[in-house]
Amino acid sequence: MSGTSSGSTAAQAYLRLMAAVRAVLDDPLQASLAAPLLAAPLAEADAALTAAGLAGNERDFLRLVATQALGPAPGGAEAEDR
Repeated sequence: MSGTSSGSTAAQAYLRLMAAVRAVLDDPLQASLAAPLLAAPLAEADAALTAAGLAGNERDFLRLVATQALGPAPGGAEAEDR
């Protein structure tokens, strides 16, 4: 499952969601607007997780997120082995 394009899409959507959350919550003036600003990235991440069959499978999903965020480990080691 971790090598599927839908899994990579889900990990990328999650990373975009986290970037949006950081951007919104980093600005105290926008914090009160968080719900409307984060609705679209949250829906995208949720749909991508479901499409990839990763909803409820946090271990595999977070492994994909780490690979997307950090790139493959040197020597082919898993992200959790770093």
